[in-house]
Amino acid sequence: MDEMTLAPRFSETDALGHISNTTLPVWFEAAREGIFRRIHPSLSLDDWPMIIARYEIDLKRQMFLGAPVTVKSGIEALGNSSLTVYQEAWQHGQLAAIGRSILVRFDYGTQRSVPLTAAMRARLADLLLPAETGGSER
Repeated sequence: MDEMTLAPRFSETDALGHISNTTLPVWFEAAREGIFRRIHPSLSLDDWPMIIARYEIDLKRQMFLGAPVTVKSGIEALGNSSLTVYQEAWQHGQLAAIGRSILVRFDYGTQRSVPLTAAMRARLADLLLPAETGGSER
């Protein structure tokens, strides 16, 4: 799994002093950059090939300001034109949140999904999680 460590900022907390639930989608998106680079190495927005179709986040425990958060990312499933990204957020060595995103290779000209290329699949292969695990929580 790819890993990215983030330092929570004061602006990412809520009135109760927790990391806000609105922060997790932003952190998970930032941690998908390694996946984006494998799909589209230039990261050029002129011919960006992906669109997000769905995301979900399960909050497992509270996170707080003052300690780093590590986000781990892997590929749970590869479809014809889509992939499911599995992500975990860890703080103090404890699993705090799980996220799943479905990304679809998309042709903005035709407004239709298109198949992932063999090259894209090959560049994603090292992030494919074992089928029986789907991530370290299962």
